[in-house]
Amino acid sequence: MRANPRSLASLLAVIGLVLGALLGLPGPARAAGSLPCDLYGDAGTPCVAAHSTVRALFASYDGPLYRVTRASDGAGTDIGPLSPGGYADAAQQDRFCADTTCAITKIYDQTSRHNDLTPGPAGTSGMGADRGADASEIAVTAGGHKAYGVWISPGVGYRYSGAASGVAVNGQPEGAYMVASGTHVGSACCFDYGNAESTPADTGNGHMDAVSLATTCYFAPCTGSGPWVEADLENGMFQGDNGSNTANRGNGSTFVTALLKNDGQTRYALKGGDAQAGALTTWWDGALPTRGGYRPMQQEGGIILGTGGDNSNWNMGTFFEGVMVSGYPSDAAENAVQANIVSVGYSGRTDVPGGPQGTVTGPGGKCVDVAADDTGTDGAAVQLWDCQSYAEDQHWTHRADGSLVTIGRCLDVDGNGTANGTQVELWDCNGVGGQKWVQQGDGSLLNPQSGRCLDSPSGATGNGTRLRIWDCNGSAAQKFSVDGGAPVAAPGGKCLDVSADDTGTDGAAVQLWDCQSWAVDQHWYHRADSSLGTLDRCLDVDGNGTANGTQVELWDCNGVGGQKWVQQGDGSLLNPQSGRCLDSPSGATGNGTRLRIWDCNGSAAQKFRLG
Repeated sequence: MRANPRSLASLLAVIGLVLGALLGLPGPARAAGSLPCDLYGDAGTPCVAAHSTVRALFASYDGPLYRVTRASDGAGTDIGPLSPGGYADAAQQDRFCADTTCAITKIYDQTSRHNDLTPGPAGTSGMGADRGADASEIAVTAGGHKAYGVWISPGVGYRYSGAASGVAVNGQPEGAYMVASGTHVGSACCFDYGNAESTPADTGNGHMDAVSLATTCYFAPCTGSGPWVEADLENGMFQGDNGSNTANRGNGSTFVTALLKNDGQTRYALKGGDAQAGALTTWWDGALPTRGGYRPMQQEGGIILGTGGDNSNWNMGTFFEGVMVSGYPSDAAENAVQANIVSVGYSGRTDVPGGPQGTVTGPGGKCVDVAADDTGTDGAAVQLWDCQSYAEDQHWTHRADGSLVTIGRCLDVDGNGTANGTQVELWDCNGVGGQKWVQQGDGSLLNPQSGRCLDSPSGATGNGTRLRIWDCNGSAAQKFSVDGGAPVAAPGGKCLDVSADDTGTDGAAVQLWDCQSWAVDQHWYHRADSSLGTLDRCLDVDGNGTANGTQVELWDCNGVGGQKWVQQGDGSLLNPQSGRCLDSPSGATGNGTRLRIWDCNGSAAQKFRLG
């Protein structure tokens, strides 16, 4: 897109960015020449591919960042930046994907070369075709804005098949970086970004040149347990020299900048850094492997994200941004790019799926899980399994319609059945009664259509125990806690909501608002002590009051009577200490209506149904 000659002004800009990062000075205002591809271009190594679901990587870029496709109707829409050179419009995705799931089906190349990435085809690894990542699986903050990353689970991956425009082939020099999670990592093959075969097949040593972040110690010995920034040069994950490099001590920060550059003939370098602070560390800067095929390199110019060159897609990771450049980048350009990345202010957890999702904890402390490791399709068994923080199919969203959703499908009673012993499974969400689940005060999950509860046969707790419905009996076999909470259906079809968009602190107003499946602060967890919690705080009567009209708010959970709420048979929520019910003043249903307690009267203004 840009390929300006180096000038004194651009050199000074690079030096200024580096000094700013090292001295902790605030970054410059966003302007031409300040984003990664501008910096690389000004240094004479222009971007030939630039991919991100988080932000623009050129200061002038105002095109689409990625495309999402809805599961409910197959419709798609492009998500772009809020402004030229800005951050992704996550709110647009939230609106489009409300009450359904979306997959990321294209990640656009921000250069003019159109090296876009789509889910990859099956390859010679024996794995099937890739699927697109769940678009809302991982939400972080960048530049003060909510943004979504690309959560890679086994079976998820992207590719540009064929030789991508401008990407290095046959020993040409190139560089690449990605920002990825240092806490959502694995050792399987392969969480890569960069140059790969033009077809999904292993065509030999030196036919790949991709940066990897993984716990793969391919050439022992390795130092520590990783994750390490490595070079996947095909048939080897290299940390240096001929493979092993004990000087590589790994990068395990929440956000990691991982860099690889290769002159295609004799030399390559690996660098890593914390994408939230500080400078880069050079792990290797030296000779290419002397093993056959790597001198010179034999790149084919394909592009991969989240897989190996032959579509080995068993690993996991999270990707936020990355570029590939033509030529061998200078250290100064890479330092300037790192300074820019740090200026973004990435924040949030990257080790667990984000948003309103949570595990459903069952008997024996096990989690409700889908068979087949994050790849479950219609009819997949739903079972108990050891809880795994990274397991996408153990994180469920409890929607306002009562459904429980993971990996784009719903917890379903087989055949929409109602009989004792009917097993549960995963199935496309279709709104039937066999997909409705209500958290009960005793910790059970009720399926209202059948009048029966989710159950582990005979209270079994072993891995792989297949779940079913059974007469509700209050036993330990039926204790299933929805740790991500559930919406509270409120008057006028609204939801119980906290002001300030998922950032509520002590004293934040509790109100009515349009139901938003993605809103963390609309998912309430009914605790064993009868409190209702969200955002790690509790629904609280102001000042622990008992008088008619006392408003409710969010407050640190402290066990007082003003934080106890009991679901009544008529759909109201009783606060036993005051003897009064949660109430919408005069039955108002507008967004922002501040809630209170009032004498229980059975009116529509007091219908608050726990999910």
